[in-house]
Amino acid sequence: MKHRRIEILRTGMLVLSAVLFAALVWVLWRTIPWSAVRYGILGLCAAIFAVVGLWAWYQRRQVSLFADDLCETLDALLSGRQPENYQPYEDSLTAKVQGKLMQYFDFMSEGKRQSQQDKQVIQSLVSDIIKMFTNILQQHQLPPEKQAEFLSTMEGQIDKLDFLMQSLIKMSRLETGTFVLHPQEGRLADTIALAMSAVWAKAEAKEISLSADCDSSICVQHDPKWTAEALGNILDNAIKYTPPGGSVTVSVRPWQFYTRVDIADTGIGIAEEHYNDIFQRFYRDPQVASQEGVGLGLYLANGIITRQKGYISVKSKVGKGTTFSVYLLS
Repeated sequence: MKHRRIEILRTGMLVLSAVLFAALVWVLWRTIPWSAVRYGILGLCAAIFAVVGLWAWYQRRQVSLFADDLCETLDALLSGRQPENYQPYEDSLTAKVQGKLMQYFDFMSEGKRQSQQDKQVIQSLVSDIIKMFTNILQQHQLPPEKQAEFLSTMEGQIDKLDFLMQSLIKMSRLETGTFVLHPQEGRLADTIALAMSAVWAKAEAKEISLSADCDSSICVQHDPKWTAEALGNILDNAIKYTPPGGSVTVSVRPWQFYTRVDIADTGIGIAEEHYNDIFQRFYRDPQVASQEGVGLGLYLANGIITRQKGYISVKSKVGKGTTFSVYLLS
């Protein structure tokens, strides 16, 4: 859009120059009687007009070359090779922009490599645990009930490691900028239902009442999959820290510019001085250190919502419960 405005501006300058030149020719022709002077002035005006035209052509040519150089740099980086036209020590705008592009590409590549390494480490750990339990079962004559106990323990540990692996991968994608969102106009009630379905079994197991109040006609611009992931993380957090028999409620209220989603629980609450801490990665309150989790749920939820130009606030009272408010652009 910006380049389009520049093109319009240049075209307008040329047209204006032509009009002014024509007007000047007409005025001079009518007012100056000496033909030699006339033609001299006309020649000078023509020369000025030609210079303006050449300047406009030169500027357009420079922009075209600049765009070609950047496209070549991006093509080279995407194909994994060093750009041929990169001059790191050249004091030019092209070299500066190319340098920044290469720095960004190196940062992204390093994040991707680190993510792959983390994934390989966890996969190796899962494999080692499976081998360990398999060896125990093979080398010891265990009664059937002990074998079932070992298999159940192994399954639980593998599920925990898989959860950790998925969380680390999401965190890595979020931090390296490869976390791609696809916002679209959609019913918020469907997204909330998707989020609640992921935690419904856990709520039932603790006999926690889980309910939602959302008008089915409310639509917002959001990525349904990842917004459900964010809301699901908040719901999971609420259920985890709400004692058995408590309640978790979801309520939606449209505002002028935002739609507000409140997730309220009757859990243990959060001290006000920790409101900012809970959104930091790997943060675990000392009071809940015994609870399962890695401290990434709220960190991921906050990252997903802020990347959709929304935000999350929290209000809590220790021993009474907590309300997380998610604001999504209407």
